[in-house]
Amino acid sequence: MPDGSYGGMPAGLLIVTPDDRRIYVAGDTALFTDMKLYKGADLFIVPIGDNFTMGPRDAMEAVRLVAPKDVVPCHYNTWPLIEQDGAEWAKQLQHQVSGTNVHALRPGGLLELL
Repeated sequence: MPDGSYGGMPAGLLIVTPDDRRIYVAGDTALFTDMKLYKGADLFIVPIGDNFTMGPRDAMEAVRLVAPKDVVPCHYNTWPLIEQDGAEWAKQLQHQVSGTNVHALRPGGLLELL
């Protein structure tokens, strides 16, 4: 943590809903090749903050590995150290990775997936 205290191990979660939808929340992780094990997730929530987590480039590669139906960037713009342009990242991702819908939500925003 910024004050030097231990913040715990970074981890991600794979959530499987009762109707068998798979949601992969990368949490505070960095890019790693085993993300391909989650290939085809329905929703991928991926950090783009680039400090303490993966940044925009690595997050783009993570999306390529996971190839989700939908993706939401997270862990950015909550304080100056992790400022990123989520809308620009979404725009670039949409051009570089086909078949994935990108949703750069505003704080407090909702996403309804049918």
